[in-house]
Amino acid sequence: MDKILITGMAGFIGSHLAARCVKAGFQVVGLDNLNDYYDVNLKLDRLKFLGFSSLGDADIVENRSLGASENLAFIKTDLTSRETTADIFHREKPEVVIHMAAQAGVRHSIEHPHAYIRSNIEGFLNVLEGCRHHRVKHLLFASSSSVYGLNRKMPYSEHDHTDHPVSLYGATKKGGEMMAHAYSRLYGIPCTGLRLFTVYGPYGRPDMSPMIFSRRIVSGQFLEVFNYGRMERDFTYIDDVTEAICRLIPIPPAENPEWNGQAPDPQESAAPYRIINVGGGRPQKLEDFIQVLARFLGKKARKRGLPMQKGDVLKTYSDTSELYALTGFTPVVDLEEGIRRFVRWYKDYHGIRP
Repeated sequence: MDKILITGMAGFIGSHLAARCVKAGFQVVGLDNLNDYYDVNLKLDRLKFLGFSSLGDADIVENRSLGASENLAFIKTDLTSRETTADIFHREKPEVVIHMAAQAGVRHSIEHPHAYIRSNIEGFLNVLEGCRHHRVKHLLFASSSSVYGLNRKMPYSEHDHTDHPVSLYGATKKGGEMMAHAYSRLYGIPCTGLRLFTVYGPYGRPDMSPMIFSRRIVSGQFLEVFNYGRMERDFTYIDDVTEAICRLIPIPPAENPEWNGQAPDPQESAAPYRIINVGGGRPQKLEDFIQVLARFLGKKARKRGLPMQKGDVLKTYSDTSELYALTGFTPVVDLEEGIRRFVRWYKDYHGIRP
């Protein structure tokens, strides 16, 4: 049984991923600093969903809080602490690391840029150092569709260059990809970068559109719809994301001796490194998303159009052929079913009755 270290385990994707990995038979140790970027109670509720009835003295790194399964543990820690992160790697000795921790949010990065450098660059560097000194079998790390930036070639392919980010968040994710490649080349660490596309589902972040829209629809407030609703997103349901990642765990990349440095393919390398899109592969109009969401909530959506925001893009659309070639998996949850599942959770979580 491989031991997996999941960073950001109290986050939206990290918590679902931990549950999926335990179900798959892995031993999981999760890390999170439980910061207050948004309501900490939601993060604690995700940990309760994983079976942590009480965190006890989780502030003390030496104390491991156990979840519902004996194969699931949680440590509260901050990855920007070099010494603490190194100590955790030394004690836990993970075979696989899935790095999901990050300062998220495109718009937030415009107002609070330093938080993104600390978390997404410094924190990731400490994780890379841990992987370097403990020779992990496979490092999988969360990147983002935001790295595609000004690219207008659709669908977004991992084989295309991504040199023009439009937000600091996207730039830090691109920087993370480059840092991982350097460590892969220097130290032979097998690295898989996961470019995630508009993930949604139960326990989602409150600053994400499904949560914002649901809250405003239920309360009868106007939805602020940027670019007057003329946007498309490759919405990807959380269960498809965790399934894809779980299938990638036992498939670490190898060096490609045929990789051509004179015509470099960004998707792979002469180092044991690869980039994989994890998306639904079906861009959806934002107007359609709102319409389906309102229907399942049983309320009318009142909309107010606003201009395009800085750092935003008109459309995202993932080419998932590389994911299928590696794993045989294609995301299966369509928008209607995904929103139905999300709304069922949302109503239950907030105590909304018919």
